[in-house]
Amino acid sequence: METFWFIAVGFMLTMYVILDGFDLGAGIIHLVAGKSDTERRMILNAIGPVWDGNEVWLIAAGGTLYFAFPKLYASSFSGFYLPLMIVLWLLMLRAIGIEFRHHLHHPMWKSFWDVVFSVASILLTIFFGAALGNVVRGVPLDAEGYFFEPLWTTFTVVPEAGILDWFTVLMGVVAFATLTAHGGNYIAMKAEGELQQRARAVARIAWWGVLVTSILALIATSNIRPAIWDNYLQSPWGFVFPLIGLLGWIGGIYYHAQKQDARAFLASCTFIAGMAASTAFGLFPNVLPASTDPQHSLTIYNTAAHAYGLGVGLVWWIIGMTIALGYFTYLFYSFRGKIKLPAEEEGY
Repeated sequence: METFWFIAVGFMLTMYVILDGFDLGAGIIHLVAGKSDTERRMILNAIGPVWDGNEVWLIAAGGTLYFAFPKLYASSFSGFYLPLMIVLWLLMLRAIGIEFRHHLHHPMWKSFWDVVFSVASILLTIFFGAALGNVVRGVPLDAEGYFFEPLWTTFTVVPEAGILDWFTVLMGVVAFATLTAHGGNYIAMKAEGELQQRARAVARIAWWGVLVTSILALIATSNIRPAIWDNYLQSPWGFVFPLIGLLGWIGGIYYHAQKQDARAFLASCTFIAGMAASTAFGLFPNVLPASTDPQHSLTIYNTAAHAYGLGVGLVWWIIGMTIALGYFTYLFYSFRGKIKLPAEEEGY
C-alpha cells in the first residue's frame, strides 16, 4: 500500500508540472514572445481558462501527502518553511499579475503587472527545480526526522547545506529551460502569426538548453548521490523511464523542425513525465534522503500512515481522481483550438 501512495503522489506532482508547467512557461516567455499589448493579452487568454485549475494538482498532492505520509508532510513543511513562504508569495503575485492587469486601462499599469507575472513565473520555476534538487541531494535530517535549512550557507554541497547551493541552482536552471520550452510549445500550439513564430523560436532554443542542462545535472547527480543508480542496477527495467524522457526530447526536436506544434507540446509532456519517473525510481523507497546520516532518511515505510487509513483513503482518492480527470478532460476539450483575442472589458 505504501508503494501505491508513493506512485500516487508522484503521479499528481507530475501532472502538476506538466499542466501548470505550461502556465509557468507562458509566464516566462510573456515579455519575450509578446511584443505588444495585444500579443500579451493573447498569451494570457491562452492560459486564462485553465491556469487556476492546473494548480489544483499541487493542492491535491499536498493533501495526499498529509494523510498518506504525515511524518514526511510535517518534516518537509517545517524544514522548508522559508522557501514555502516564498513560493506562496510568488504564487499569489503571479495570480495577481494575471487578474489585476486589466483593471486599469493604462500602459504603465499593464506593463507593471506584466513584469510581476513574468518574474514570479521565472522565480517559481527556479524554486521548484531547487526543491527537487534538495530532495535528490538530501537534507540535514536529525534522528527524529526533522530539519531546518537556511536559504543558503556556503553555496557548496555539504551535509549542512542551505536550500540554495550550486547543485540545487543547477536543478533550478534545468526546470527553467524545460518549462520555457514547454510553455513555448503550448503558446505556439494555441497562437497564430508572429506570436506563434516567436514562441516556436523560444521553444526551439530552450529545448537545446534542456539537453545541455540535463546532461550537466545528470553528471552532478551521479557524483553527489551515486546511490540513485542502485535501483537501476538491481532492476534494469527501470531504464525505460529515462528512455521515455530521451524519446520525448528527440520527438521535440523532430516536431519543431516539422512545425507540428501540438506534437512538440506532447513531446515536452513526455519528456517531463519520463524525467519525473526516472527521479522517483532512483530515489525509491526514499522520499527525503538525509545528507547527514543515511539511517535518518525518510522512506515510504517510516513515514506512512496506518494501513487502515491508507485503505480508506484509496477509495476516496479513486473517486476524486475520476472526477478530476473527467473535469480536466472536459475543460481542455471545451477550450481546444486556437486562441481568440477577447474584448478589452472581458479581461485577460
